[in-house]
Amino acid sequence: MKVEFAPLSVPLQRRLQTASVAQWIFSFLGLAQCCTAAFITLFFTRFWLVSALYAAWWLIDRDKPSKGGRRIHVLRNCIIWRYMRDYFPITLIKTAELDPRQNYLVGFHPHGVLAAGAFLNFCTEASGFSTLFPGITPHLMMLSLWFRIPFFRDYVMSGGLIASDKESASYVLQKPEGGNLLAIIVGGAQEALDARPGSFTLLLKNRKGFVRLAIQHGTPLVPAFSFGENDLFDQVKNPKGSWLRRIQHWLQQIMGISLPLFHARGIFQYSFGLMPYRRPICTVVGKPIPVQKKHRPSEEEVDQVHQKYLNELSKLFEKHKAKYNVPEDSHLEFI
Repeated sequence: MKVEFAPLSVPLQRRLQTASVAQWIFSFLGLAQCCTAAFITLFFTRFWLVSALYAAWWLIDRDKPSKGGRRIHVLRNCIIWRYMRDYFPITLIKTAELDPRQNYLVGFHPHGVLAAGAFLNFCTEASGFSTLFPGITPHLMMLSLWFRIPFFRDYVMSGGLIASDKESASYVLQKPEGGNLLAIIVGGAQEALDARPGSFTLLLKNRKGFVRLAIQHGTPLVPAFSFGENDLFDQVKNPKGSWLRRIQHWLQQIMGISLPLFHARGIFQYSFGLMPYRRPICTVVGKPIPVQKKHRPSEEEVDQVHQKYLNELSKLFEKHKAKYNVPEDSHLEFI
């Protein structure tokens, strides 16, 4: 006999969606600190052996974030990510096929405040990545700083996050069997300081390291633009040259992460809080740009491929912007 469950009521679904996003924000704003505190505190309790054993494991496993990470498919397929997807909602759009016999380097734009689209699309199966791109294993690069935090490093690796260094990128791209996708949020944390509704400014004009990496491995470049990524939060005004912007840049140089002063709505009210607005995100993955392999490309060769990438990204944006309510007179600005 088949047992059928009654569908959840709309209010309950909305509560679950809100709760899923709240835990995701906490995981990046508070969980790292909690993991560190727990690791240290356990040393002074009768459970000190837990931290001692983990420290030994951490030492043995220290290179894992630069060796492809350790994804856990059960966590990638967890239902909580589907509730998070439906909160905004978030959609992943494919515009071209990706050959599973090849590796790919995807440039993701823009960073946004918390890179919600990049995380959900590449670190979970909520938007159906494996269905859209069969035979392709996604990896998303994240600041190496986060992999130095006990327990938290294992949590972020479970989704497919890897350290953002050249060694880590090369490990993925040089796999001869193919079928790997390396996603890089090219604008990085610095771009988050310009993330606000209606902004289409990308920190990309002088970011060429990912292009050089693609040429060295002969890996096709794939542009991806996430419409709505910058619309999730408002941000305190911080124009270039302002005292706030100078402080944010100073802190970024010290800690390696930017600290945008963002706000949106609350959990139980809509006027103020750290919860993102319920605004749709649509990540459009463009077609691959063939790259000829060369171990030591010249600056001119890197510049040529970089310019081609900028052109293809602009074409992708212009082709799809009308579908996502972007004004006709809005265009990408590269700084």
